[in-house]
Amino acid sequence: MIRDKSARKPAKGAPKQDAAKQAAPAKAARLADVKAPAGKKGIIAIAPPSFRRERALIKRGVWPIAGCDEAGRGPLAGPVVAAAVILDPDRIPRGIDDSKRLTAEERERLFDKICATAQVSVAVASTARIDRDNILRASLWALKRAVMALPQLPQHVFVDGRDRLDTACDCEAVIGGDGIVLSIAAASIVAKVTRDRLMCALAQDCPGYGFEQHKGYAVPEHLDALDRLGPTVHHRSFFAPVAAARAKHMPWTVEPVQDLFSVTEAEVQVEAQIEIDAATGL
Repeated sequence: MIRDKSARKPAKGAPKQDAAKQAAPAKAARLADVKAPAGKKGIIAIAPPSFRRERALIKRGVWPIAGCDEAGRGPLAGPVVAAAVILDPDRIPRGIDDSKRLTAEERERLFDKICATAQVSVAVASTARIDRDNILRASLWALKRAVMALPQLPQHVFVDGRDRLDTACDCEAVIGGDGIVLSIAAASIVAKVTRDRLMCALAQDCPGYGFEQHKGYAVPEHLDALDRLGPTVHHRSFFAPVAAARAKHMPWTVEPVQDLFSVTEAEVQVEAQIEIDAATGL
């Protein structure tokens, strides 16, 4: 069989971008194969966080540089833990990544290495503070406290999320920063390991809730324990499942909500008297 070679070549005078579009799928497939782990074609590997932003600031004479992150915004119980880390550029432990991408064993190993080579501080926002201030304000308070507690006051701080901290130094918020900035990733590991250890300690104080397993998150086992046993002092009062459990087990602690549209007996009598006065011309 004779193949028509012209079928594989763009026609003369055809725009070059059309030819590029024809080659794009094949190129994309090759790139996918290159980035994919061995034996898993089509899966694009996620790049780990880098020290690039910190090095750019160091070249400009900015130092120390800290990264900070928190753990525990979402759970129904337990504190929020914030950590701040100043990595030593000459002694950065290998394997640092977003804490959510690591196993518990990897986090524990890296936690020890980070604490041995970097400047580290931790701050805790209690359940009482979360109930008083709300979860966002309590988290920002803990992050600021962690930065202030560092052995050296940083000149620049990278913080995970969209909210900057009210610090004396420059602060840069990086959305998804624990997967982008190495200092933030290190802080995420320290915060996560510290909070996990705290929740395991709380599990000894509050048996039956499984804090050592789910760390206070709203998994089915935790919701079932809340329904059976009611909330503890370590639960966040204004989170919906906790409030529902409190209403069931401790209804006397729930303040009745005033109906703004209800009419009292006195108001009915006053309105009736007004109507009588208007009718008699008084």
